[in-house]
Amino acid sequence: MVLLNGWTFPLNDPIPIFVIVLFIILLAPILLRKLRIPSIIGLILAGMAIGDHGFNLIAKGSIDLFGKAGLLYIMFLAGLELDMTEFKKNRHKSVVFGFFTFIIPLGLGYILCYYLLHFNFMASLLVSSMFATHTLVAYPLASRMGITKNEAVTISVGGTIITDTAVLLILAVITGSIEGELNQQFWLKLSFSFLVFALIVLVGFPLIGRWFFKKIKDDQTTHFIFVFAMVFLGALLAELAGVEGIIGAFLAGLALNQLIPHTSPLMNRIEFAGNALFIPFFLISVGMLVDLKVLLKGNEALIIAGALTAMALSTKWFAAFITQKILRFSAIQRNVMFGLSTSHAAATIAVILIGYNMKIIDEHVLNGTIILILVTCMVGSFVTANAGKKLAIVDAGKIPDVINIQERILIPVIDPDKTDDLLDFSVMLNTQQQKAPIYMLTVMQDEDRLKEKVALNNKNLEKAVKHGAETDTKVQTITRVDLNMANGIARAVKEMLISDVVIEWSNKSSTATAFLFNSLFGTTTQNILNSVWETVFICRFEYPLNTTSKIVLVLTKNAEYEIGFHHWVKRVVALSKQAGARIQVCCTLATQKAFAKELTKNRGSAEVAYRHFEDVEDFLVLAREIHSNDLIIAVSARKGTISYNSYMENMPAKLLKHFEKNNFILLYPEQRQAEYMETGVQPEDLVLTPIQDQIDNINKLSRAVKKIFKGKER
Repeated sequence: MVLLNGWTFPLNDPIPIFVIVLFIILLAPILLRKLRIPSIIGLILAGMAIGDHGFNLIAKGSIDLFGKAGLLYIMFLAGLELDMTEFKKNRHKSVVFGFFTFIIPLGLGYILCYYLLHFNFMASLLVSSMFATHTLVAYPLASRMGITKNEAVTISVGGTIITDTAVLLILAVITGSIEGELNQQFWLKLSFSFLVFALIVLVGFPLIGRWFFKKIKDDQTTHFIFVFAMVFLGALLAELAGVEGIIGAFLAGLALNQLIPHTSPLMNRIEFAGNALFIPFFLISVGMLVDLKVLLKGNEALIIAGALTAMALSTKWFAAFITQKILRFSAIQRNVMFGLSTSHAAATIAVILIGYNMKIIDEHVLNGTIILILVTCMVGSFVTANAGKKLAIVDAGKIPDVINIQERILIPVIDPDKTDDLLDFSVMLNTQQQKAPIYMLTVMQDEDRLKEKVALNNKNLEKAVKHGAETDTKVQTITRVDLNMANGIARAVKEMLISDVVIEWSNKSSTATAFLFNSLFGTTTQNILNSVWETVFICRFEYPLNTTSKIVLVLTKNAEYEIGFHHWVKRVVALSKQAGARIQVCCTLATQKAFAKELTKNRGSAEVAYRHFEDVEDFLVLAREIHSNDLIIAVSARKGTISYNSYMENMPAKLLKHFEKNNFILLYPEQRQAEYMETGVQPEDLVLTPIQDQIDNINKLSRAVKKIFKGKER
């Protein structure tokens, strides 16, 4: 097909190729995430679509340079992001788990490949070593639930170091022997060259790095280029030693691990460059090699895909089971270890791609590996989420209470005419004797006549400042210049140590364009919740708060285990006193006990009544008992946290539908921000649990059926 300027498909010109690939990197994860497909798989599928097995838009090999760089980068980050300090603390237990999670998949996987699937020796060894790798895709879920200090999690992280290193050693043997025989001369040559190469990287690179960072102190660009150069130097030295370049990149990451703090600006730049450019190019290049049509041509491809996936899951569970018995862990800890170690992604793709390029394995195994990655990532996230919740509840008694020493309230200004109600509410929340100032934040974009617009905004907020003065409350106005509202609020919260954010309820625009945009990129409120982890109150006020007769507090199951539980209970009790309203708490029996205990601890004198229900969905039954002058406070949760329930996604719509005339507040408690230990993992990927969604749907259906049968029995 001929296009303008003589361009023809498949494209070879770098400009249109870059345009297509960059728009894929931008849009593919966003669109496919709505179909519950993780970003890693989404980019591979996009590569399949544009490659010669799809629509043949881009010529084969046209992005190999960036793809190769991404392959090296992904292995470099695998070594760089490993927490060596935690590994040293639990090294003995980590070695136990690392040994079993390596040797069991390797041994059983070899039997499957060699004797049942009839692969040759090299192919069997390569594929079975792929079973042994694991990627900590689900680690951020454990982080959000606050269980990262539990031994089950720390030794799972430590086991990653063992498995990755051992698998890369096997890969070194495979790649080193591909052109010769495994005789004595081969082992001597490989051992000597590998030892020299490893010493240069693991001993020489830290010395060079320490000297460089001391001499060149403030040039961040030069620091990044230096690290980048060391990655490729490590890969080059590996190839000179007769092994694959990714081994050099991984060892370079281990060598520079202690020199680049995980929270440093340099680490941020390294991860940003990888996630934004190199790794997406690599994943797209992998997709261009995949031909899923092979799966439809016969039973062989489907049998291989199913066998590989089943072996990957079963051997990782067996390794976690044996480790549990030896270390005397609980069944919940075993499931957490299995969930964290069962996901296959970055290292798996790297190893299997090397084998495919070297003609050790065929397209059946490559295609089967893509299916394996998709299934194991889903299962790993699902198991970690469910077992992690149980482990967090068990550990809750061991974790000291988090006390908010400073209480600072921030009101982001969206509509200056609607700030008075938010300000009155914020004053009522104050639990300190000496009232701290309430901060009113306006976020603006950097544009022409910015100074005039800031002056005009301050003038518009004079009314709010005067309104605060009437209640002896100091109102401090702040202006931030940022890309968007969510980023500006997140920065202000961190810089000013804000404890509570009070924002107005934003009604979605009814236009089709706005609906499509919000569904793809998220509303402003959703983006704020994704970036602000302190307590957030989303308020919709239809009448003055001082006319409230009753506060209906709706709590989800496990709400008491969130770290912000103690803080918001104090806030709600203070609100009830100021408004002169009694509190009706709707929750489970366990949450009721925790709430009553917290009330006693705070010496709360509020009038409190309890209404029992087991599921947050049942609170709609209370609609008949809720009057128009009642304030409804629904305590929600961010995705992936202990008290999160999929029903919460529909909570705003349910409140608007059934309690349109009421004042109501969605309260998001302070929760733990996720830590990411794997490159290419996006925050939205962590909630891609279609298995969990379907289980929730089945549970809803079963409850509905039970209610119908109960009605008939009556």
